[in-house]
Amino acid sequence: MLVTNMHIVGNRLYEIRKRAGLTRAEVAERANLSDRTYADIERGSSNMRAETLIGICNALHITPDEIFVDTNAALDVQQEEIFNRLSECSAKERETALKLIEVYLHSLNK
Repeated sequence: MLVTNMHIVGNRLYEIRKRAGLTRAEVAERANLSDRTYADIERGSSNMRAETLIGICNALHITPDEIFVDTNAALDVQQEEIFNRLSECSAKERETALKLIEVYLHSLNK
């Protein structure tokens, strides 16, 4: 699902910036923006032009999807697909699928 609420967009930019260990001034400089303009965008009180969006994404080394696409909605669709497929399985097949998932998830943690 596409996110159009600029406050949500700003919050995502804030979280991404903090994870990257950057200040607002550093992102603004890298994106060729004034500190004030970037601060307004991050607070959600200003819209962005496409060029501004690209500059911010480049400064943070991210894609626009990371800002504007609600990954939780996509995850919900994927979860629903898994549930639908499992509902068509026998109890034994669901048990096997669960064991496979456990082994797979365990392998990711190594």
